[in-house]
Amino acid sequence: MTDDVTRQLEAILLIVDEPQSLVSLATAVGAPVAAVRQAVEALVEDYDGLAGGPRRGFELREVGGGWRIYVRAEHDALVSEFVNAQTPSRLSQAALETLAVIAYKQPVTRGQVASIRAVNVDSVVRTLLGRGLIAEQFTDAETGAIHYGTTDQLLVQLGINSLDELPPISPLLDDGADGFDDETLR
Repeated sequence: MTDDVTRQLEAILLIVDEPQSLVSLATAVGAPVAAVRQAVEALVEDYDGLAGGPRRGFELREVGGGWRIYVRAEHDALVSEFVNAQTPSRLSQAALETLAVIAYKQPVTRGQVASIRAVNVDSVVRTLLGRGLIAEQFTDAETGAIHYGTTDQLLVQLGINSLDELPPISPLLDDGADGFDDETLR
């Protein structure tokens, strides 16, 4: 059973965007937490080359009370360069809207952005992370939610020195008064 659990965990960990707790992983694979803990430890050893195999270019790391696969630090620059070279230069409307929410509301979680935009933003956040326009700022110790903020790369792309140079958002928003006459507003 341990090999099956290990393979199942590996499959799940390859696709998750946020660190997953042992309880969450145990629920996903239908195994006891102790078996999941043992399988996670085996994966860490395997990826680190401690189980007799090669040290991998990625690692399984515990962050914010959960587990997630990350690129090893020594490969960050290479992977970032590769991703940026593979990415088209234009952002989609969804990416621009998500980036605007993050820029004006940061630090903000993916769930908060999704709530504001009223759509799932997982793939858009991955795109923005891949392009280096946003970054993980910190993980909430209580919820495990990752908070995102913009990067200096965004400032360079926009040709500004600070987010303070962004236009104020409130003049761009409708105040909701359209359709009401002056009597109704009093």
